[in-house]
Amino acid sequence: MAGHSHWANIAIKKGRTDKRKGKLFGKLSRAIIVAAQHGGGDPSSNLALRYAIDKARKNSMPKDNIERAVKKGCGGSSLESYSEVVYEGYGPGGVAVLCDILTENRNRTAGEIRKIFEVGGGRLGSLGCVAWMFERKGIFLVPARNVEENALFNAAIEAGADDVKLAGESYEVQCTPESFQKVSEALEAARIPAEVAEIQRVPASTVDLDAQASRRMLKLLEALEDQDDVQSVTANYNIPDEIMAEAMSGA
Repeated sequence: MAGHSHWANIAIKKGRTDKRKGKLFGKLSRAIIVAAQHGGGDPSSNLALRYAIDKARKNSMPKDNIERAVKKGCGGSSLESYSEVVYEGYGPGGVAVLCDILTENRNRTAGEIRKIFEVGGGRLGSLGCVAWMFERKGIFLVPARNVEENALFNAAIEAGADDVKLAGESYEVQCTPESFQKVSEALEAARIPAEVAEIQRVPASTVDLDAQASRRMLKLLEALEDQDDVQSVTANYNIPDEIMAEAMSGA
């Protein structure tokens, strides 16, 4: 997510996914299965699998569920064949929206995503229509109360991070996707707990929304995130603090 409300957007998302653990675990399992299918079941040599497993662990996915997903991914050609797709579109106020998808039926998923955009006051766009507005970055959010700033800065920068800054109630660490694993290992070695550790798309600029457009945008994002095939949603909105606080209180 984007803008000065980046940390709050993730807090909203976390509150919603905490209420839908079953659905979240299904999505995390699918990501593990696909990673194991493509690169094998050893996370030490399959970085995509390691990333998927780490993300599952951070979301409190049980160890047995993770192991079953890895075994299923290594189970051979009888498995469902998932396609990795990115759908692009526009939300209320012209906000750019990207949806990362894992689906076994692209036609079905495309229809469902298009409908969600339309109902939510947006529209599904063509390939490449908004992707150019975003850059892939490794993002770590570390609650400020849990870390001393100099210790975080030294550990992150020495491991290859590009930036460490205070964002709301958390420190945000940014790095390139190539440096993500080294930074992750450095924070773990320094016993610095990251509430979020993900490779995300970060927008070059944001769209300021008024109260009405903000509420419509949040409803659209929630509907997209609730769709079974959607792994993640990224958008370049900036929402007023009072609306963000309202959304967080109802997350």
